[in-house]
Amino acid sequence: MDIFGVLTMVGGLALFLYGMSLMGDGLSHISGGRLEKILEKLTSSPMKAVLLGAVVTAVIQSSSATTVMVVGFVNSGVMKLSQAVGIIMGANIGTTMTSWILSLSGIESSNFFMQFLKPTSFSPVLAIIGVSFLMFSKKEKKKDVGMILVGFAILMFGMDTMSGAVKPLANVPEFTNILLAFSNPILGMVAGMVLTAVIQSSSASVGILQALCVTGAVSYATAIPIIMGQNIGTCITALLSGIGASKNARRASLIHLYFNLIGTIVFMVVFYAINAFAHFPFLEVAAGAAGIAVIHTVFNVSSTIVLLPFSKVIEKLAYISIKDEVEEVVETQADKDFKLLDVRFLETPGLAVEECRVVARHMSEVTRESLTLAMELVAKYDEKKAERVKFLENEIDRYEDRLGSYLVKLAQKQMSERDNHTTSIILQCLNEFERISDHAVNVMFSAKEMNEKGLSFSKKAVEELAIYSQAVSEIMELATEVFSSHDTDRTMDIETLKEVISYLRSELKQHHIKRLQKGKCTIEMGFIHSDIITSYKRVADHCSNIAVCIAEVNSDEYGTHSYIDEMKHNNSEVYKSHYKHVRKKYQLP
Repeated sequence: MDIFGVLTMVGGLALFLYGMSLMGDGLSHISGGRLEKILEKLTSSPMKAVLLGAVVTAVIQSSSATTVMVVGFVNSGVMKLSQAVGIIMGANIGTTMTSWILSLSGIESSNFFMQFLKPTSFSPVLAIIGVSFLMFSKKEKKKDVGMILVGFAILMFGMDTMSGAVKPLANVPEFTNILLAFSNPILGMVAGMVLTAVIQSSSASVGILQALCVTGAVSYATAIPIIMGQNIGTCITALLSGIGASKNARRASLIHLYFNLIGTIVFMVVFYAINAFAHFPFLEVAAGAAGIAVIHTVFNVSSTIVLLPFSKVIEKLAYISIKDEVEEVVETQADKDFKLLDVRFLETPGLAVEECRVVARHMSEVTRESLTLAMELVAKYDEKKAERVKFLENEIDRYEDRLGSYLVKLAQKQMSERDNHTTSIILQCLNEFERISDHAVNVMFSAKEMNEKGLSFSKKAVEELAIYSQAVSEIMELATEVFSSHDTDRTMDIETLKEVISYLRSELKQHHIKRLQKGKCTIEMGFIHSDIITSYKRVADHCSNIAVCIAEVNSDEYGTHSYIDEMKHNNSEVYKSHYKHVRKKYQLP
């Protein structure tokens, strides 16, 4: 093989790896994180976990990606280590799908339909369709499908280019001698392990082995130990992802290694022990692409069948390798939520976005709790509740910082239109929730001042504030629900309620001035009263901003004031009717 042959082979390998990556990205985008969330939740039994692991890996075309996600799930605490064992085993089965797809290139027949099943025959058609979707379609899903089709076409073209480049090596004795050396089980395993560890994909390394089969120099005696080594080498990705993670996450990565290592050792010992007596004649036969796929599948399926009943033993082995230390750490809800913001999920943007939604939803609930407690303090001061409000405000600051930083990293990834909308909404609403918590603290300090100075509102002022507080509580509850569900239909409810709250604030100020003139209230209480109702009004404004932000992003139209004006204009009669209903509901005595 001359230098041009080497360049052709390397170019084919580059296209092969790029096509595999492109196809995997497209499949990941089109799943939108849904497959991963299913993987996270539906793992109640070992068999179900194995099936889910196999299906998800077959779809996203990467056992390494599945295992890394599992390490992330275990690290974030949303999945138990016992659940991870079955998924990791299933991932090894799912990854064999790629080798079967690549084996289609070995079809030999004069029949038109059989010829058309060869990837070199139908991949150009898929490439044309895929490019058409990418260039002319405006729909996100069609573009994702286009990416998958183009990725597959590039993958198969790279495979064909590699096969064509290495074909002349069949007549090179030196190349044949090198491959014969790999028929030694130990050398073959090491070669397969190193190759897979370098490119971090067992599917890709198996594909390279299938491409080499066209030389006719790869016998089954050479292929089998290389495939065994490839299954060990693929563990490097999970082991690297476990660095710096929690102990359970590192145990999950070790489970992947132990499963493949034990499976390989058992398979090799049994196979070569039998071969010592039976002398399998097929070992000297030249391996084909389909034969490689069969060996890959038989090994992974048989390993799972044999080791699944011993999953608890493998789990115990991981616990022995990484022992627990006695340590008492008090975790807040925020600490638990921050584990969901795992950097491993950034490689699967759809999943990362879903986890961000969960964390942001918890942040909104914490904010609502903070405001509710602050309102209760106005009616009846309690030092424990006041401390809780201050604590929650600090937690919300942490949410804003951690979630905001994670979303900035996520925004740099390629995401679907839907996921882009979601990240935009969360980023814009983070500050709104943080400001609401600040106003809750202001209300708390006003209540604290009243308690320390022994001050209290008049009976009439208490009644009015109670009604005003109910309206603010409702708008906060509505904003939280809208943020969680992205239900833009409730935007009008929030906007009318905000206007009613503005009206109530003006009324409360006027009533307080009258009480002041009659000597029923003091100037000092007037300042506190003004601070409280102003903070409530600011809360309502932020709630309105949250609802409008969601509506704007979902409709791709920005400009808060213009959006509200248009909503009122287009639904003027409905809006007026709704406003009257809310005014009546929160009528002052």
